[in-house]
Amino acid sequence: MPYSTRVTTWLVWLCVVLLATTASAERLEPDARHARASQVVAELLSRYHYRDQSIDDQLSEKVYSSYFDALDPQRFYFLQSDIDAFSDQRLRLDDQISSGRLDTAYAIFARYQQRVAERSRYALNLLDQGLDYTGEGSFQIDRDDVDWASSKTQLNAIWARRVTNDALTQTLNGRAMDEVISSLQSRYRRLERTLEQYSAEDVFQTFMSTWAAQFDPHSSYMSPRTSENFDINMSLSLEGIGALLSSEGDFVEIVELIAGGPAAGSGELNPGDRIVGVGDSLESIQDVVGWRLGDVVDLIRGAKGSDVYLRVLPASASGQSRETLITLTRNTIELEEQAAQAEIETIERDGQTHTIGVIKLPAFYADFNAANAGDEDYRSTTRDVANLLRSDKLANVDGLVIDLRGNAGGSLEEAVKLTGLFVDQGPVVQVHRSNGRREVLRDPDTGPALYDQPLAVMVDSGSASASEIFAAAIQDYGRGLVIGDQTFGKGTVQTLIGLERFGVGSDDQPAGRLKLTIAKFYRINGESTQLEGVTPDLTMPYPHGSEAVGERAADNALPWDTVRSAKYSRDRELDAMINELRRRHQRRIQTEPALQSVSTEAERVQKAREQTQVSLNRATREAELTANEQARLAAINAQLKATGGTPVDTLDDIDVSALPDVLLTEAAAVLVDLVELSRDAGQMTAKANQP
Repeated sequence: MPYSTRVTTWLVWLCVVLLATTASAERLEPDARHARASQVVAELLSRYHYRDQSIDDQLSEKVYSSYFDALDPQRFYFLQSDIDAFSDQRLRLDDQISSGRLDTAYAIFARYQQRVAERSRYALNLLDQGLDYTGEGSFQIDRDDVDWASSKTQLNAIWARRVTNDALTQTLNGRAMDEVISSLQSRYRRLERTLEQYSAEDVFQTFMSTWAAQFDPHSSYMSPRTSENFDINMSLSLEGIGALLSSEGDFVEIVELIAGGPAAGSGELNPGDRIVGVGDSLESIQDVVGWRLGDVVDLIRGAKGSDVYLRVLPASASGQSRETLITLTRNTIELEEQAAQAEIETIERDGQTHTIGVIKLPAFYADFNAANAGDEDYRSTTRDVANLLRSDKLANVDGLVIDLRGNAGGSLEEAVKLTGLFVDQGPVVQVHRSNGRREVLRDPDTGPALYDQPLAVMVDSGSASASEIFAAAIQDYGRGLVIGDQTFGKGTVQTLIGLERFGVGSDDQPAGRLKLTIAKFYRINGESTQLEGVTPDLTMPYPHGSEAVGERAADNALPWDTVRSAKYSRDRELDAMINELRRRHQRRIQTEPALQSVSTEAERVQKAREQTQVSLNRATREAELTANEQARLAAINAQLKATGGTPVDTLDDIDVSALPDVLLTEAAAVLVDLVELSRDAGQMTAKANQP
């Protein structure tokens, strides 16, 4: 799934994570420092989290269920009898954590180890019995909402289908049967070995993050090692492929692509894609399903300039997409590679050529080290965009698009300053803290806007946090159009609290940290950006529903609400034109071939995402895959033909970087509409004012 809320989902940068391991398969027990750490975490959550929630029996019951889900999100291992076996502790976890007793958490983990070992051996036994792709059975690929298996017999039947599906997936990707068997044998043996490598700290991190996740999806406990890696991540000097990964059951899933990194630059990876194989060459690719996240990261890491080969199941796989093989060159992600860039979109209409400037902004960044050192020419989003606006390239454009698609945020200060380039002065965003304090952040530049011509902001479901603050302010002021898809909906603020401040840890055993949500963002009109994000003025066709991605898909997300509006003045000029702009936009969506093909492809992908059952019959599955690939090829060729490109014969012939950005072209067309309507309105006003 594109946005996971499982608390075993430890978000890590590809190049840095190394989790503590142990070679022993003995039952793990909490370390002495964990007792005090659990008490401190409980106290911090109940006293300082934005959500006012007590550590009590009601929360204990939620944590009890969520901990089983965290360990086994797809319900492949635990039986209902396992859930029942510890049920007498359901209402006692709150008392235990407050007193520093963690026996129940480690006992449940020990049961989990036992069940995984049983499943590993059962799967290997199934492979020994042979595989059959001729039946008419099916497999449910999304199992996070199903009931726990009532018996081992029922779980055996589920695993028989899982093993068949795993094998059929590899077979349909062109692998010989002996290769499939060998690959799956390694996979299932790895399931058991993986848990043997867990440390007491790993279990503690999982359990304490289960508690934190009951308050909101962005709060979590970070072990000392994870905390150390988090600091390295923030330096923005990362060697790897530039992607944020998580564990989702037995799979490693891409959560976010880092702007400027090899993964984002390839155009071949997307959030939600699952990495199933990794190697330094085609011949050395290893199946990594069931591996620890840290081990997969180690395999992906390597020397700058070297290649890594990934086998990937697309996010929309659902049994209707084959694995893809992607080659990336490892690199260091530097600030320069995240910098704003400008280009020109040309729109021909009624014998006239209109030029629309486009500023692509992958992140809200600032070189804080250079700024603190007194460098007057330090790089930042606002400085770079201002320089582009003053450049010859954008000197005579008819309008401007700020492209925030996929921009997951960054510096709040830069979002505020950037808004000031497009509005004269005033508030940009409100911050409400858990202690009731309200702060209104304003444009620090009281002078006139640097750019005051027609403006649009492009967003999608990957536009989050600082991107939402900027887009919301532009929309609230009536300064420009917001075009695209519903944004992510992250309207919360987190802080890191080191537990050593509370007597946890020592020089030999450092303490972890708690990532805690302490505030919420609100638009200047008083509405929160939390959960709902920013709703565009004009929508574009995207391959998902608004409820399936972003904060709306998260468990325990803080609610959308409102506060009093800040004092600001809205420009009403756009209000008079918005209905006509929507009418023209929808007419192109329905009639222009390139946009029609995008809409058709979006509908196809959405249907594939919604499919939760896949056939285990080889002929049926092959036919579905072929039909899906033909539909995708037809959609891409329709776009190429409509934009003057050369159609391709197969999906392998597609150069992703050369595909037309149909939605960006449409955003430019909308701005031309705005230019025309503004001109006509000005002419009518001039006539009306004539004596």
